Amino acid sequence: MEVDVKQDCIGVDWKTVSKTLKSVEMAHYEPDVHRKAFEASHTTAFVYHADRLIGFGRAISDGAYQATIYDCAVLPEFQGKGVGTIIMKNILPRISHCNVILYATPGKEGFYQTLGFLRMKTQAWRHKTYNACDT
Repeated sequence: MEVDVKQDCIGVDWKTVSKTLKSVEMAHYEPDVHRKAFEASHTTAFVYHADRLIGFGRAISDGAYQATIYDCAVLPEFQGKGVGTIIMKNILPRISHCNVILYATPGKEGFYQTLGFLRMKTQAWRHKTYNACDT
């Protein structure tokens, strides 16, 4: 399968981003919210097949030593075809100087382990005033 990878946000269909995240049961918002988040990110990757956006991901970073990967998602009909790997292999070299963490969807841990991620021994916490699941 031939794909094109774009590293900028120019021409991205933000409705597709929102719908894709919803279709894979990840936190999703109005399209303009995703636009703002991706445009403010350190690193982005968008994968297209036949001019159709089929997957994407982003990293936020201080640019010095910390980075976190967010919103790595692939349309369900393209999962298991290497698209997620393409996204991650596009993002990781651009933040290779950083300590990289991510939040994985339950059941996807094995995928991230194949890319060199290790389970963290720390426990994540979320402030009580914010609930992304309400969107």
